[in-house]
Amino acid sequence: MGLLSNKIGRDDLTPGDHIYSWRNAYIYAHHGIYAGEGKVIHFTRGAGQEIGTGTALDCILFSSSRSPLDTPCPRCGDQSRLDGVICSCLDCFLFGGDLYLFQYAVSPAFFLAKARGGTCTLAASDLPADVLHRASYLLQNGFGVYHIFKNNCEDFAIYCKTSLLVITSISVGRSGQAASFLAAASAIISSPLRFLTTSFTGLTAVGCGMYCVSRFVSDIGIRRDVAKVYVERLVSRSGIDVPEAAT
Repeated sequence: MGLLSNKIGRDDLTPGDHIYSWRNAYIYAHHGIYAGEGKVIHFTRGAGQEIGTGTALDCILFSSSRSPLDTPCPRCGDQSRLDGVICSCLDCFLFGGDLYLFQYAVSPAFFLAKARGGTCTLAASDLPADVLHRASYLLQNGFGVYHIFKNNCEDFAIYCKTSLLVITSISVGRSGQAASFLAAASAIISSPLRFLTTSFTGLTAVGCGMYCVSRFVSDIGIRRDVAKVYVERLVSRSGIDVPEAAT
């Protein structure tokens, strides 16, 4: 594992690791917390769908996303109708994909070099025991309503690792994937610097620069609209409460 790839082997896993696997030809990744003994705790939108908008657009954008298995897993049973935080075996979590390890406390240079969002963060991870406690608690009590930009599987895993929650209602969540998508859109559409050049090279340079800056300032380890929140203070099932920060 290094700059080019976060891919790891199963023998390298330790309880409390934040892992992910790419879906839909690398369009997005599904994230979870490795709980040990071949089990993964992760957050899904429901009916076997790990991502989506909840609208008809899902049929176009995510036509090859996860679908229920014809034969239920002998270890997990039929989980196709479950939603929210669930526990699956590693094989069900990976769903035929490769295994990758999300990296924490990376340097700014390393973060920017990993241009694809959803693979690392500048934020530091808490101790494995704390990570597993949060994941297990949320498995029993829920993590609110799934939202592709504000409360998705990566947000769940990052919260378990850091206990950081966004404390404003106008921002996207902690997800690097969502931040990258919005950064790309901002670089293409919103940057006033695009009017300073008409050459393809110049536009590309401006777009890449805006993309990198937007990703960097949106990272959970940099942004200021976050606070540590005890897992016991989260409201189950009806969304996530953002009460007093942990001390």
